[in-house]
Amino acid sequence: MSRRCAITGKGVMVGHNVSHANNKTKRRFLPNLRTIRISLEDGSTMKIKVAASTLRTMKKQSK
Repeated sequence: MSRRCAITGKGVMVGHNVSHANNKTKRRFLPNLRTIRISLEDGSTMKIKVAASTLRTMKKQSK
């Protein structure tokens, strides 16, 4: 399964590690994914992977 948020689509980003000598090597920034359980309209539950920043936004909007 891919490292991607099921709601926002946020995925892996790429960049550089930069040393003191300014040497650059490739690196990956992984999203902070959390597995949550949601309930569907028919009463069943489903597990989805959601970024922590998305959960924070959802919690702010529900207030």
